[in-house]
Amino acid sequence: MENTALTFILSTSWGRALTPAQVERLAGEVRERTVPAGTTVCETGAQVQYWKGVMDGLVKMSVVSPTGAHSTLTGMPAGAWFGEGPVLRSEAWDFDGVAMRPTRIALVPKASFLWLLEESSAFNRFVMAQLNERLAQFMAVIEAERLEEPETRVARCLAWLFNPVLYPGVGAQLELTQQEIAWLSGTTRQRVNRALGLMEEAGVLVAKYGAVRVLDLDGLRRFRAGPAPVQALARPALRPVPRAVATAPVRPAGTHAPVPMPA
Repeated sequence: MENTALTFILSTSWGRALTPAQVERLAGEVRERTVPAGTTVCETGAQVQYWKGVMDGLVKMSVVSPTGAHSTLTGMPAGAWFGEGPVLRSEAWDFDGVAMRPTRIALVPKASFLWLLEESSAFNRFVMAQLNERLAQFMAVIEAERLEEPETRVARCLAWLFNPVLYPGVGAQLELTQQEIAWLSGTTRQRVNRALGLMEEAGVLVAKYGAVRVLDLDGLRRFRAGPAPVQALARPALRPVPRAVATAPVRPAGTHAPVPMPA
């Protein structure tokens, strides 16, 4: 039976540089897991057993505070590898990964990952480049979150999903719905719709039904949106104030009406 996880590895830049002996060892160690949408593929606090690659599908990387506040860090489309940080520095995952659609995951045991770091210079260089790109990505995420408009955050999110180092298999088009983009960028679907319109006007991408095609990746990375126009609230029509009808006060019997004071 074909080891599809191994086939996926051999399609990568570092996989093609492996020696026959290294490939033979991995053939007996790596495996594949297929999960439906909504499945947790890694969970904060769980023991790190594998370095993972997205063979097909889409995974959302996020964190949750003790009070329940949720923040999405990034999305990982087909071709992405993740978990090198937790594998190297700790025994537990420090973020959650959830499949946003049916997804196939390649699993490389932690021991195999550490062995490859020692045995394969190509793999070592790949992991170093991966860590460097992730650092740049999360710095950009923090900057956009704190300083930019939501539409710009959408652009940054999309630009990173087309990063050729982190996601070499994506190409120029990625299947994404507006709702998925909203989840990944931490904004609303309405903001995503406006952002895609602005980016189409700028000529950096074309939004299709369920997909985004990038025309100018450098332009997408530089894209910045101005503040969304605030529509003036419609003022309610003023109702005419009814005029008071003067009525004669009721006076006790035997009294006279007061005499007006001279002006």
